[in-house]
Parts: sequence; C-alpha cells; structure tokens
Amino acid sequence: MLTGVTRLISRVPKLDPGHVLRMGTRASHGLAARQDSPVPAERLRAVSRTSEADPVKTFNEACLMVRKPALELLHYLRNTNFAHPAVRYLLYGEKGTGKTLSLCHGIHFCAKQDWLILHVPDAHRWVKNCRDLLQSTYNRQRFDQPLEASTWLKHFRTANERFLSQIKIQEKYVWNKRESTEKGSPLGAVVEQGVTRVRNATDAVGIVLRELKRQSSLGIFHLLVAVDGVNALWGRTTLKREDKSPIAPEELALIYNLRKMVQNDWNGGAIVLTLSQTGSLFQPRKAYLPQELLGKEGFDALDPFIPILVSNYTPKEFESCMQYYLENSWLQHEQARTEEGKKELLFLSNSNPGQLERLCAYL
Repeated sequence: MLTGVTRLISRVPKLDPGHVLRMGTRASHGLAARQDSPVPAERLRAVSRTSEADPVKTFNEACLMVRKPALELLHYLRNTNFAHPAVRYLLYGEKGTGKTLSLCHGIHFCAKQDWLILHVPDAHRWVKNCRDLLQSTYNRQRFDQPLEASTWLKHFRTANERFLSQIKIQEKYVWNKRESTEKGSPLGAVVEQGVTRVRNATDAVGIVLRELKRQSSLGIFHLLVAVDGVNALWGRTTLKREDKSPIAPEELALIYNLRKMVQNDWNGGAIVLTLSQTGSLFQPRKAYLPQELLGKEGFDALDPFIPILVSNYTPKEFESCMQYYLENSWLQHEQARTEEGKKELLFLSNSNPGQLERLCAYL
C-alpha cells in the first residue's frame, strides 16, 4: 500500500500527528508533504501489500496519515538496542482503526533504515481456505502449504533482493536425491528453490526463517519481523484432514516456523505485530483486546510485549481525512463540503477510519 515512498522517515518528526503525507508523483497541497525520488514501486508493494483494495489505484498516488501510534512505534524502533533480545510491539485496537497502516508505517521506516524485512501481510490466510495442503516430507506430523509458501517467498525476494546475495547459509540442505544447496551458498539460492520448485516452498520458508534468526546477531543486517493478524497463530483453523478432523495451527509447518520467529530469543532486530478481527476465526466481532484475540496460549507466548493502542480518528485526523477526500474528488455529494454534512459523517462513522472510508465510497 505504500508506493513511491522515500524521505518519509527523515521528515516524520517535523510533521504533526493528523496530517496527511503524500508519497506519489502528484503535486503537493496544503496539509501534505511531497516525497521525491520514489523507491521502486515493486519493492514497497511487496513489503506492504494487504488484503484490502489498493488505494494507489484509486487516487493514483500513495498517501499515509501521520498518526501518534505510528510515531510511538517509530520512536521505539529508532532506539532499538540490537545487543538485547528483540522487543515485541503489539498494535491493537477496534476494527478499522488503522492497525495495518501503522504497521506499514513502521515497515517503511525500517526499509529506509536498510533493515531486512520479514513481513507476513495476513497470517489468517495461512489458517483458512488453503488451496493445497500436503503432508510434510520433513516432518510427517505437519502439513505443507506450497502455494502460500511460494507466494510469500516471491514477495520476500522482491523486498529483500540485495540481502539475498550477501547472506550465506550455514549448513547444507538436501531437497531430494538430485538437488541440494551447499553450505556457504547465498540465501537467495534457497529462495529460488522454493519459487521454482513449489513442492519445496514450505521447507524453503522454514530454512529462510531459521537462517535469518540464527544470523541476526552477527551484525550483517538488522531484522524486522512484521506480522499482521498474529492472533491467527493460535486458536483454530478451518482446515481439515481427509477424515474431516480439524488441523491445529501448530500442525501447519508455516505457522510452526512463524511462531518461532515471534519468540524473543534472538537479537539484532525487532518484532512488530498486529491483532486483527478481519479474518479472525471463531471470535466475537467486537473483541479487540490482546487477551480476547490471542487467548491464554497466545498471550502467554507473546508476553512480555509493549502494547500500542490504535484508536479512532481525533478531530484533527478526521478533518484531514475529509480534506483529502474532497481534494481528490472522492467525495462529490453537494452536502459533503458543508459543516452539517461533515457532522453527519462524523456521527455515522463514529470517527472510525474504516467505517468513514466505506461511507464516503458511496458519496
């Protein structure tokens, strides 16, 4: 969702929360800051893609509102002590408040600081509606998800291409009787194996995660682990075996390996997570607190963590969002520019960013 973004981080401290930050090629207006020399779109699209509609296609530019939760997260990331165990930051809040975009703001900061980005845009996709489920060849007690793993590897390769030739694997990996990846080979060779040999994709993801976790303390790179919808790692799935018995999350090799990455038993980076009601299975619709969405097992697994609450719009943020919609002719109803119209939208949306977006889509 963040496309063509460059000097965001250096300018963030100069911006007031609630202002909209433009990051495209169009001209800058009053409350927005123009960004020059855009980063290649493919890289940041791969880093920050979510399951939601891409606003870049709608407005022909990428725009990000600078909000306090994201600034708090950036403050923590900027002061990371890489000699200490990775700190976990948990973004939580009611549905539609902007947790994913706050996560994307943090991802972009780390990308500009030349961190290696390990981003899972929607962990819920790995625990439901899987298109292909195979018994793992590495561990017969687990299941592989080759299509999901191959897709993730492609985005990971796009976002971290420079690092893949620099990082060398620390042991030999045998794929079958004919193919193996020798010790000292670039990590990119493992990624390519997973992309070109889809059946090996799940094992390739596990190797990539293990090598990154093992080497993060060497100082070659700083590692950001960013997972949107981390509550999917615990609880229930919709996946079933051939005998119709349910499959637990830990029986999925992707989930099993991702759980290891969100443990804080490594150093050289940070872990940023969000809780998500969208796609969350078997949970009350209004649940949003960590204890509610994670359950006891998940909460205990992530404890300790630093919670960051993402709330509804403040009056200033609401006004900035409305101004942006009006400037881009997204709001065309004659009453939208009046104070009465704004008050009605404020009341109907309850200042919730997601609800406001949906309401304005019909106006």
